[in-house]
Amino acid sequence: MSTAVGDERRRGRDETEEERADRKWGELIQEVRVAQTGVQILFGFLLTVVFTPRYASLGDTEHAIYIVTVVLGACATGALIGPVSLHRLVSGRRVKPEAVTWASRMTFIGLVLLLATMTSALLLILRVATHDAYVPYLVTAVVAWYLLFWFGVPMWTRHRYTSR
Repeated sequence: MSTAVGDERRRGRDETEEERADRKWGELIQEVRVAQTGVQILFGFLLTVVFTPRYASLGDTEHAIYIVTVVLGACATGALIGPVSLHRLVSGRRVKPEAVTWASRMTFIGLVLLLATMTSALLLILRVATHDAYVPYLVTAVVAWYLLFWFGVPMWTRHRYTSR
């Protein structure tokens, strides 16, 4: 590793607090766009389920799972759209660093709620599609997959490659 690269890694970026906030805001909004699209499509689909003929034939457990899934989807949608509203309401008030912090928190909460929504939706779909005893194991495996790639790998990368 050359000295220039080593110095850059130690020093970080040469940017003001406002420039850093602008960069972080741009990165955050790109991340939110991906999650927003997914949660909005899932939530839109969930809203239509109750109007299908099949819904009436579902059992009480499936109805309860559906209601929980819709509420989780609504909460995830709200949390992931929250950063846009926050930005619009505080724009021009010279609080971008603080807005980035709060938007980042909303996004993280939204991702956790999206994980819960997807888990609940998967449970509902697999219970309706099959009544086999392996459904909880399939759902658990998929949740473990999400946890690994959404949180495990990023946290490992953060720990492994962040200089002390």
